Amino acid sequence: MRVIGLMSGTSYDAIEAAAADLALEGDTLRLRPLGHLSVPYPDELRDLIGATLPPATTTTQAVCALDTGVGQAFACAAARALRELCDGSADLVVSHGQTVHHWVEDGTVRGTLQLGQPAWIAEATGLPVVADLRSRDVAAGGQGAPLVGMTDTLLLRALPGTPAALNLGGIANVTVLAPGAEPLAFDTGPANALLDAAVRHFTGGAATYDEDGRRAAAGRTSQELLRALLDDPYYHRPAPKSTGKEHFHLPYLQRALAAAPTPDPDDVLATLTRLTAVTVADACRAHGVTELVVSGGGTRNPVLMRMIGEELPGVRLRPSDDLGLPSDAKEALAFAVLGFLTVHGLPGTLPSGTGARRATLLGSITPGAAPLRLPEPAAQPPRLLHVDRPALPS
Repeated sequence: MRVIGLMSGTSYDAIEAAAADLALEGDTLRLRPLGHLSVPYPDELRDLIGATLPPATTTTQAVCALDTGVGQAFACAAARALRELCDGSADLVVSHGQTVHHWVEDGTVRGTLQLGQPAWIAEATGLPVVADLRSRDVAAGGQGAPLVGMTDTLLLRALPGTPAALNLGGIANVTVLAPGAEPLAFDTGPANALLDAAVRHFTGGAATYDEDGRRAAAGRTSQELLRALLDDPYYHRPAPKSTGKEHFHLPYLQRALAAAPTPDPDDVLATLTRLTAVTVADACRAHGVTELVVSGGGTRNPVLMRMIGEELPGVRLRPSDDLGLPSDAKEALAFAVLGFLTVHGLPGTLPSGTGARRATLLGSITPGAAPLRLPEPAAQPPRLLHVDRPALPS
C-alpha cells in the first residue's frame, strides 16, 4: 500500500509530507521511503495559528478559519506529494493536522484538538484520508501523545541494550525500549517551544528561531534561571505524560525571568537550550538508556546536540537517518504507519506508552472519490519495522 503521511508539529512552521510503500510480511512491517518534502505555511496562516494558540483567547470564527485554512494547506501538500513523490498514484493519506490545544489537568488529558479539515485533502487528491488520530487514545484514558511511540518501538526492537528514540520538535518526546519491559513513551518537556518564543520576543518577530544555535553559543547558562525552570512540577511527574505549548509559552518564560532575572538575551537562549538537554538527559538516565536515536528539527541545532551529548556521556547519539528514516520526515512517516495500521484493523497505540486502558484503532476515515474499500483485516500486529533503503549507485 502506498501511503502519504502529513505532519505539522508544535513549531507550526511547515507541513512535512512523506510517502512510503508499506507491506505486512508476517510480524514484520516493511517500509520503503519514496521521498519527502516540506511545505511552509503561508505567512498569514502561520500568523493566525500563532495568534490563536494558548495563552491567547480566540473566537469560533477564528477556529473555523483555521480548520479550513490548515485543511487547504494540508491538501496542497498532499497533492504535491502525490504528484512529486508518488508519480500520481497512492492509496491513502494520513493527516496529523495542526494541534491547537492539548487539554491536560493534573496530568490527565481531558481532550486534544487538531485542526485541518480532512475533506479538503480528500477532495484535492481523491484519496481516502485517516485523520484525528489522537482522540481515540484520549477517549480510552490515554495521553494521546506521543503517538510516534508505536513506530519507534517497532524500529528500536532490532537494537541491543536499552535504546531510545528522541524527537526534538516544539516539545521533546522519547520512546524507551528496555529489555523485559513494556515500551514507554512520554514528553520530556520543551525542545524548541521556549527557544522559539524567546527568539521571537527578543527580536520583535524579526527572527523565529536561533539559527544553528548561534545566539545560545554566544551566551552562558544562568544557573539561577535554570533552577527556576527545572522547578516545574511537570518534570517530576511519572510517565506516561504529555504536554504542549498550552504550558510552555512566552508568559511562562517571562514568569521564570521575573523570578530569576537574566538581562542578556543570549544567556537566556543558552539556558533554554541547556534546559532541553538536561530534561532529556534526566529522562534517559532514569530509564537506563544506552543509545539515543534522534530526529526532528532540533537535530539541526548543533549547540543543542552538543549539550545533550555533554549531559549523556557514554550514551551513543545518532540520527534516525542511520536506521533509514530521514530525521526531518520521521514523524510524517510515523503517521503514515499509523494510518496503514488503522485501515488494516490494527491498533496504533501501546497502552504502556500512552497510559490508555487498552490499545485502540486510531482516527476517523474520510472517503476519497471512489467508494471506500478497506483491506482485509490483518491477522496479527507487527513486532518489527524493516526499512528498505534505496540501493546505492554502482
